[in-house]
Amino acid sequence: MLNELESLSQNIGRLIKISERHHQAHDAIAQQLDQLRAEFAGAQKELAQMREERDALMAERDSLSAKIDDAQVRLNAILEKLPRAKSAPEPDNQLALLPPDASIEPDTAEAAHGALHEESHHHGEKA
Repeated sequence: MLNELESLSQNIGRLIKISERHHQAHDAIAQQLDQLRAEFAGAQKELAQMREERDALMAERDSLSAKIDDAQVRLNAILEKLPRAKSAPEPDNQLALLPPDASIEPDTAEAAHGALHEESHHHGEKA
């Protein structure tokens, strides 16, 4: 009977240790759960702030878009009121800038054009 009481005492001791470990694990898990709940609440709060900021930015974007559209309509109205400019052909060489009544003889004009062409050709080789 003494052996049985000693065995029973050892089993009770093991159960107490197991129970203590179980309580410690339970407490640790409860702390983790509380921490995760706090993090979740913080994340929800941050998400709500981000959504408010997003909504404000979207409203600002829409307002700016409306202002741009309005400005574009005004600009188009102004452009329609302006007189149309006649487009003149662009001269393709420097000799075309001379007035048509310039007193350059045809041979001299061709020589000048050739000299300009030769000069630009030499500058291209140096580069």
